[in-house]
Amino acid sequence: MKKILVLTAMLFPTFLAFAQIEEETQKKERSSEIRTIFPRGKGGAVGGYGELSMSYCQINNRDALNFGARGGAILGHMMTIGLCGSGFINDPSRDYPGISERVSITGGYGGFFFEPILFPRFPVHIAIPVTVGVGGVTFARMYEYNDEDDFYPEESDAYLVVEPGIEVELNITRFCRFSIGGYYRYTTDVDMIIGSEPVPADLLRGFSGGINFKFGKF
Repeated sequence: MKKILVLTAMLFPTFLAFAQIEEETQKKERSSEIRTIFPRGKGGAVGGYGELSMSYCQINNRDALNFGARGGAILGHMMTIGLCGSGFINDPSRDYPGISERVSITGGYGGFFFEPILFPRFPVHIAIPVTVGVGGVTFARMYEYNDEDDFYPEESDAYLVVEPGIEVELNITRFCRFSIGGYYRYTTDVDMIIGSEPVPADLLRGFSGGINFKFGKF
């Protein structure tokens, strides 16, 4: 948590500097516009989008995929506030003592997010999403039956999560954006036993990288 606070404190002055530059650029653009009797309205001050995302990470030293969705309101082109949710699952494994079946760790989390946007009018720009929420995790035994895999969830636990990230975002069209991002998921300790041994308390903490597609009014 201290690392996240330090990172946020370091990024905040940078964001303010970029915001000042962006504001000065907008002022110059407005001053160069031709003035008319009926001035153009301030459309676009508030927008919004929906997002689908997929990312890769490791959970308990096994490859894992994370699928998510977000939706938010864009304020002044430079800040997004909204709600989000994600679900994850790692590759099944037989590495757990006391269990003969394959086991997969799965779960999800959701909450709200805020996202400063640097130079949003440029074709390529930077977004800094930060997610704050709650989640749950469980492990599921995998049984093979008639050539199909059936999952049976067992012990589970809840946790709090904070996940900051940074994304390089591309304006594809006026209504579509694509981004590549890196994130760090920090959670409170997980208390769960698989087989005869407890899982690490930092089971869900770690870095991830992924892609995002946004559709909406920017």
